[in-house]
Amino acid sequence: MSDLGSEELEEEGENDLGEYEGERNEAGERHGHGKARLPNGDTYEGNYEHGKRHGQGVYKFKNGARYMGEYVQNKKHGHGTFIYPDGSRYEGEWADDQRHGYGVYYYINNDIYTGEWFAHQRHGQGTYFYAETGSKYVGTWVNGQQEGAAELIHLNHRYQGKFFNKNPVGPGKYVFDIGCEQHGEYRLTDVERGEEEEEEETTMMTVVPRWKATKITELALWTPTLPEEQPPADGPGAEEALETEGGGEPSEEGQALADGSEGETDSMRPGEDDGEGSREEGREDFRYDTVDQGIVSFEEEENKQSEPPE
Repeated sequence: MSDLGSEELEEEGENDLGEYEGERNEAGERHGHGKARLPNGDTYEGNYEHGKRHGQGVYKFKNGARYMGEYVQNKKHGHGTFIYPDGSRYEGEWADDQRHGYGVYYYINNDIYTGEWFAHQRHGQGTYFYAETGSKYVGTWVNGQQEGAAELIHLNHRYQGKFFNKNPVGPGKYVFDIGCEQHGEYRLTDVERGEEEEEEETTMMTVVPRWKATKITELALWTPTLPEEQPPADGPGAEEALETEGGGEPSEEGQALADGSEGETDSMRPGEDDGEGSREEGREDFRYDTVDQGIVSFEEEENKQSEPPE
């Protein structure tokens, strides 16, 4: 949903025009606290400095919009709240009359964006809550668009991957609350749409992201393991025995055997060739065997929030 700041409401300049009631400096400029009714029907009440809005103030537009916050040299700058004519509002930081920094935008349809802004647009890290579905996008934004690594959270599952121009692209996975993950990737596919104009049929191509599933696995949970305590051995230890037999320092052959045993231990660590084979065999029951079923669209996947994979 677009931010209503695009239909920017410009505030009237001062220039000693309109009606004013308040403090002035020795030069006759509006300086200090005052009230003003501007020629275009807007009103302002707050602080002035050398004839310009500066500091805390409330600016009311004749169409019902209003700004309550900080000013610097007639411009919204600092922290402030802007309520737009349709009732939506922005609460957060401003710079040079633009939403800039951290802020929250409450939309008229009850959607909410919380995060970073740059030059009046959603930019940086932010969360967008969709009131109609209860879903939310948590990730990065670039110039008002969803772009970069993110997580799209639904009521009973979530999608983790990358986005570009509001669409998921490339590898990712769906994580379901029932305890499994569906891995795959989104591929951009051209979809033909026929339209008839002036009795001539033309074909338009639309790029749509489609989900290609590859496999289903168990949830990848991490379980910490504590080292087991070794019981004390009876009698002299291995080191003492070596010292007794070798007369103090271990021999070169003993040192070579010790080094070789370390190398063998490293080669048998979990995650290497032998371990991978056993894990692959145990994963067969969860492998997604419907890769050839075809591809489904992102919109279709969105509508299947409550349907776990078969």
